[in-house]
Amino acid sequence: QVQLVESGGGLVQPGGSLRLSCAASGSIFSIYVGWYRQAPGKQRELVAAISGGGRLTKYADSVKGRFTISRDNAKNTVYLQMSSLKPEDTAVYYCNSDRNWGTVVADYRYLEVWGQGTLVTVSS
Repeated sequence: QVQLVESGGGLVQPGGSLRLSCAASGSIFSIYVGWYRQAPGKQRELVAAISGGGRLTKYADSVKGRFTISRDNAKNTVYLQMSSLKPEDTAVYYCNSDRNWGTVVADYRYLEVWGQGTLVTVSS
């Protein structure tokens, strides 16, 4: 199984931007990848997902128009560009992957292995 490591989080002011990276230990060419987040006291939720070739994407309604998911398969890396950040975007952000689109976008609670995540704090 490919291992994923998240990075790029930090403290940013409201309205600011950050780019998160999800680096894989091997090829992710044919694997669907999702970005997720978990705020304190809340369940983990899907933020965005992308297909292996990058043509299919899905976004949570709360981030549409502000976040963009992309991937560079040559670098085995998936990115999450976050703009116009709001305090409610504060959370630990995780990436994960599976060969099934439905698992990535809906049934991700069944994914057993999760990384450490990267903390994004939006505050003035």
